[in-house]
Amino acid sequence: MRYEGTTALVTGASSGIGSEFVRQLARRGADIVAVARRGEELEALAQEIRSATGRQVHVIPFDLSVPRAGRGLAERVAEAGVRVDTVINCAGIGVTREFGDATEDELRRQLAVNIDAVVDISHAFLPQLVSSGAGALVNVASLTAYMPVPGMAVYAASKSFVVRFTEALAYELRRSGLAVMALSPGPTATEFYGTSGTEGSGVRFQTPQQVVAVTLRALQRRNPPISVVSGGRNRFIRRLMSVLPKPVVLRLAHSRPAQV
Repeated sequence: MRYEGTTALVTGASSGIGSEFVRQLARRGADIVAVARRGEELEALAQEIRSATGRQVHVIPFDLSVPRAGRGLAERVAEAGVRVDTVINCAGIGVTREFGDATEDELRRQLAVNIDAVVDISHAFLPQLVSSGAGALVNVASLTAYMPVPGMAVYAASKSFVVRFTEALAYELRRSGLAVMALSPGPTATEFYGTSGTEGSGVRFQTPQQVVAVTLRALQRRNPPISVVSGGRNRFIRRLMSVLPKPVVLRLAHSRPAQV
């Protein structure tokens, strides 16, 4: 993967892992297209990046829950006169609530942002990414992708979709020169726990800096892996959940969703 002379588009860029991707990619020499709903936060981040690195930062406030989000975002990027070499699909929405208690809008927005937007954006920008051959497509999933999580049923299932979709896409594109990767962080110190309603007390968090550093190191390998779980403890949990009986997995995930 190359950084100098390339442009990386990052969704969910206004905070957390998304904003850290922006910082670390810019420090390595990439220009940035920063995408999120919150325009003021994006502008503040853009000023920080320009001042610290001198890189160009294009700010695009955009709601990824709209239909055909990929096409709409690609049109906005084209209007800015930008071609993209790397896409980091980092935006995501989670709700911690029993499925029957969730509102229709909460369910719809999770599916729209976590699944529809990831597919739409990957499809809309794929020709640019393949023709560039200098960057990567990273779709951010979650450790919850590897287990059913009662109380976060839709969120966990949507992240499972992201992993399987990305792994299949990586195989299809294995001879293209484009690195395609699913990134699955575990508990990370971001706004997610507050906005999703998940209890975070007693949780062992990674930092966004750690998660992004793991990802960028993996992308620099000669043969980048198509799926990465960030953190040794989280990789152990993933392996454990794959061998435990399903009723045990369900009880553990239900009693301690914040840990996964």
